Amino acid sequence: MALVVGVLVVGAACGSPEGDAGDAEALRERARRVGAAWEGSEAAASWRAGYHPVSGAVRPPRGGWHGGDDQRAYEKGAFVVRGKLPRTGAKKARVAWAGQAPVVRPLVAARDAYAAMAFGPHGGGRPHLTVTGARLGTMTVATPRGPAAVPAWLFALDGYDTPLRRAAATPSPAPRSPIAPTRSVPGQRVDRLTGVGADGRAVTVLASHGACDDGPRVAVLETRDGVVLSGSVAKARHTGLCTKQSKLTPVRVRLKRPLDGRVVLDALTGAPVPYKETAAG
Repeated sequence: MALVVGVLVVGAACGSPEGDAGDAEALRERARRVGAAWEGSEAAASWRAGYHPVSGAVRPPRGGWHGGDDQRAYEKGAFVVRGKLPRTGAKKARVAWAGQAPVVRPLVAARDAYAAMAFGPHGGGRPHLTVTGARLGTMTVATPRGPAAVPAWLFALDGYDTPLRRAAATPSPAPRSPIAPTRSVPGQRVDRLTGVGADGRAVTVLASHGACDDGPRVAVLETRDGVVLSGSVAKARHTGLCTKQSKLTPVRVRLKRPLDGRVVLDALTGAPVPYKETAAG
């Protein structure tokens, strides 16, 4: 399913066929340059040492939502809170991996974690979910370094026996890329990362493309420190003026070996592909 997300520059043709050998080689060369720039860099070391989630910060109650109304309320951010949310004297969150050094990050306050979920209409709307309390616990979050034990707020919900969990550790900031972005290389940006499979080898991203093509393709270049993704248009459907739309389409790529602490990079920007959770949780 494609999502219309922005504006694409209008030209004589929308996109370019994948068969343009010169463009394809230029994109491959750009990917090689990005991979080489990150290889052994301080940025790559900083990335490996940080906390970068690649799975949702929210876990619904065990067994899932009771019905479609509750599912829709969650997706629309329709929450109300009954009573007061707790305060905690803790300011730091310890993120831990098996056999690896932990990372200490700022703790997200309960009221801020709740506000990130309750983005819907004031008063919750109808239907809505009712939060009756919260306590600090833990949850497991997928990261490029493997599963991490992360402090989490456990929100009790009216009508549910188990809580909704939301990670309470602030992710580490992305390091500055050692290579500048380019606008001279033909290709499409890989917009964001939406998930990594349990085996660390299946990576799902949203890739941008135009309204007059057959969708995006994403090529992969793997190095020791990074995974460089190069977006391109599969095939232009026709020539002529196109509508002023760009789209984001999910693309799943398979790696030769698990991610294992490597950073996922976009070839055009040279920067890490940001993770963004989906509404489904």
